[in-house]
Amino acid sequence: MTDRRDNKSGRDGLTDKSNSPISQQLQWGGRFGAGPDAVMQAINVSIGFDAKLWAEDIAGSRAHAAMLAAQGIISADDAAAINSGLSVIAGEIEAGSFSFADALEDIHTNIEVRLTERIGEAARRLHTARSRNDQVATDFRLYVRGAIDNLLLQVQDLMRAFATRAAEHAGTVMPGFTHLQTAQPVTFGHHLLAYVEMLNRDAGRLRDARARLNECPLGAAALAGTSFPIDRHATAAALGFDRPTANSLDSVSDRDFALEYLSAVSILAMHLSRFAEEIIIWCSSPYGLIKLSDAFTTGSSIMPQKRNPDAAELTRAKTGRITGALVGLLTVMKGLPMAYAKDMQEDKEPVFDATAAISLCLAATAGMVRDMDADTARMAELAGSGFSTATDLADWLVRVLKMPFRDAHHVTGQIVRLAEAKKLDLAGLTLAEMQSVEPRITAELFNVLTVEASVASRVSYGGTAPGNVARAAQKWLDQLA
Repeated sequence: MTDRRDNKSGRDGLTDKSNSPISQQLQWGGRFGAGPDAVMQAINVSIGFDAKLWAEDIAGSRAHAAMLAAQGIISADDAAAINSGLSVIAGEIEAGSFSFADALEDIHTNIEVRLTERIGEAARRLHTARSRNDQVATDFRLYVRGAIDNLLLQVQDLMRAFATRAAEHAGTVMPGFTHLQTAQPVTFGHHLLAYVEMLNRDAGRLRDARARLNECPLGAAALAGTSFPIDRHATAAALGFDRPTANSLDSVSDRDFALEYLSAVSILAMHLSRFAEEIIIWCSSPYGLIKLSDAFTTGSSIMPQKRNPDAAELTRAKTGRITGALVGLLTVMKGLPMAYAKDMQEDKEPVFDATAAISLCLAATAGMVRDMDADTARMAELAGSGFSTATDLADWLVRVLKMPFRDAHHVTGQIVRLAEAKKLDLAGLTLAEMQSVEPRITAELFNVLTVEASVASRVSYGGTAPGNVARAAQKWLDQLA
């Protein structure tokens, strides 16, 4: 698609189009005797961004024309001419030869003026029983619906990437953290599957948003409906909607679908940002749990040894602009009375920007998941640090010595303090040293103090035991196949 601002033919054609009787009649009718001030035109124009809706606008016009002909509102010949002309215009836009004019304000008028130039009188009948208000609402719903469908494919691809790596590392031990402090050993596969669960919820939110938006506003006209005998169910079906919207006022003024979409996308972006943060931590020198290849890192202009996880950092950063898009549109909509107001022209750019950003972040995250190389030895080393098997010690005291858990927690704390004073890990203490705190402890305790024994014991549903992880990873791979 060619942006008119970069299109020489668009500049050359601007004056003629903006001053033509066809242009003036289509935009304002006979109400205005003079054109807008240059500043008014600058603040009013939207073609610089809503040109992105050209395919949706043409699809809506085709469905509308076919319905008008089926209802006897326009002739079959006029509908055929409209359909043919719109096909030519679609080809021009795809080829980059279409001249978008700022003076024609928006994608709807740009296409209609061009259609009138090509087919004449028939094009002037196309706007019967519709308004730019219901037209843009329909176009925008079609765009968001398509964006959701594309994002769902990307989310599922990322889920597959996580599940594949989780299956590979079902038994790879790593430190599990709370408060970013070593807590208990987990498996790397288990950690990765946590993101599959998050992404599955994201996919559910996107599907829910799609189901709610899939109603067609076309035919609501400016705000009150129309006196023409239109068939709104026919246009809704032709455009793949489940039904027409039920209230003409709501039809043209609703942007809940865009807000719900941005909300779902913002939560998705937050999840990607959390993983990006972990990538950054894991790659850092103090941790060294994973490495990313040259494909997803950059160097330094001054420090030749550096390998910076910039793809992760930028994914983390783009969450801000995506969340900002949601807050921005909420703020636009919060004070608007019924029905349509020009404020709603500000709805598209944040949605377009957030869609491009989240799509890029999904692609980058999938790439990093597939690219990352786990340092399993380093993971195992850190998995045993920080007295990470202290909970296993407490559990042994409960299970074998029948202590109440609170008593076992207290005894374990004393043993940890003793090990810390001696600069040893728990397994480094002697049996006698253990018994100095709790005389009933036996040598059997040492069997539960390894990280391998710890993760193997976590067999509860949803736990980190390698068998659990392997089954869960395979379940997701089967489901996503």
